[in-house]
Amino acid sequence: MEFDAIILAGGRSARLGGVPKSRLTYDGATLLERSLRAAGGARRVVVVGPDPGDLPAGTLNCREDPAFAGPAAAIAAGLNALAAEHAGRSDAGAPAPFTLVLACDMPRSAAAVRALAGTLAEMLAEAVTETATENLAEAGDAAPAADQPGQAGDGVMAVSADGRKQPLAGLYGTAALQRSAADAARAGSLENASVFALLARLDVREVRVPPGSTDDVDTWDDASALGVSGRISDPGPGSGPELPS
Repeated sequence: MEFDAIILAGGRSARLGGVPKSRLTYDGATLLERSLRAAGGARRVVVVGPDPGDLPAGTLNCREDPAFAGPAAAIAAGLNALAAEHAGRSDAGAPAPFTLVLACDMPRSAAAVRALAGTLAEMLAEAVTETATENLAEAGDAAPAADQPGQAGDGVMAVSADGRKQPLAGLYGTAALQRSAADAARAGSLENASVFALLARLDVREVRVPPGSTDDVDTWDDASALGVSGRISDPGPGSGPELPS
């Protein structure tokens, strides 16, 4: 199953005193680095937020317009950046059939991504098996490819162990997500829009993910509870100043 990835890293971090969440550290890595690792299976990756200056080679970077316009606008900006990259490169091919949307403030998100990808792969395989059986019964037609959205809805969204939906940890059908973002942009309703509103017309299955895998950092109390450090590491050796925690 092929997918591209949009990593959201552009919030104001108001309840952290403006300290960028992406540069906080957990288990020896910044939250952005951990998010990039969680999206490691992606074909192309775009980070939506300020350029941190140390992104891995080949990783795209863009900003939502206007800046700080919220996660729905950031998702739309990420989709546009991925589409432009594919359109501008003869070797890039078409956008992947699915897009991972992942906020960078969930230090344990890799477990959620694995659960989402596993469930989606199972859904697609089941849908292909059902379609192939129907085709054989009707006309013996060949089965469709096992990685196309539409056969099993428009993707999957994480739900925490206590039942909280997390739309910023999801694998969504790229075409359906693009249509929804384009419609919202035409209506002038992207800025500060709800991500749930952006996803409202998508047929998304909710997936219960491992406990703690979508816990996020909004406050210093959250950071302390999750073991996230306020020490920002420089791109090179050494560490930056200790920040409030």
